[in-house]
Amino acid sequence: MNFIELLLLAAIWGASFLFLRIAAPEFGPFALIALRVGIATLVLAPVLRSAAARSQCRSKAWPLFVVGISNSAIPFGLFAYSTLYVNAGIDSILNATTPIWAALIAALWFGQAMNRSQVCGLMLGLAGVAVLVWDTAGAGVAGVPLAIAAALLAAVCYGFAVNYSKRRLAGVQPLVVAFGSQLAASVVLLPPALLSWPQQAIAPSIWLCVAALGVICTGLAYILYFRLIERVGAAYAASVTFLIPVFGLIWGTVFLDEKITPAMLAGCAITLLGTGLASGKLDDLLPGKRKKLA
Repeated sequence: MNFIELLLLAAIWGASFLFLRIAAPEFGPFALIALRVGIATLVLAPVLRSAAARSQCRSKAWPLFVVGISNSAIPFGLFAYSTLYVNAGIDSILNATTPIWAALIAALWFGQAMNRSQVCGLMLGLAGVAVLVWDTAGAGVAGVPLAIAAALLAAVCYGFAVNYSKRRLAGVQPLVVAFGSQLAASVVLLPPALLSWPQQAIAPSIWLCVAALGVICTGLAYILYFRLIERVGAAYAASVTFLIPVFGLIWGTVFLDEKITPAMLAGCAITLLGTGLASGKLDDLLPGKRKKLA
């Protein structure tokens, strides 16, 4: 059952790039992401029924604000911008570099040592990104290099948010973090969203994509993710990172007729292998580790 939920979560988060790809050209990044986090805030609002949750929201207002900016407002907006030029599948692969940046930020900013395996994973992951970028940017399409840079910067933001949350929001209920961060992102994004609100009429199908982004890909996905953490642990739940690109590529191919090239598959495989090493997720596969766990 846990594995089924993990697959479902990966399918949902993989689909978020599909919905961004469809809706971003109509709404623009600011308005679309303001709607996404605003809807998610409403979905997650029932957490405030608990007095303890309300107390944590008040006492941790600033850290929640920082996480809302670094884990939602900025990276969501950057990915929305990126999908204006880059395929959903490629963005989902670039998103999977988050653990690499998290490990690098932990080492450079927070002084956490990296072992040899993590350093190798970092270099391998960057090599995978280079393969992917070379294949994609080599097509010569205007805007693609900047879009790829935006997606990578979004993953860096996620990496910072992971480290910051561990240090400043330890002990806070996970759904409080989810609600508080979405609320903060909504407040920050409201002014630019109003200034850039689309003038043309939006088709009902596009509004359905927006609703899916907010309700399913953000609100319900957070609930599912934190339920997995509670039942089987953070390490197992975080392994969803390796599955998201699979679904991102599948949804892009099936619904948007995106092409999957050999270079994309190679770049994806190398990046995920590097991500696994950099994040320590592959340590359990090493013979020495298995002996220690036995």
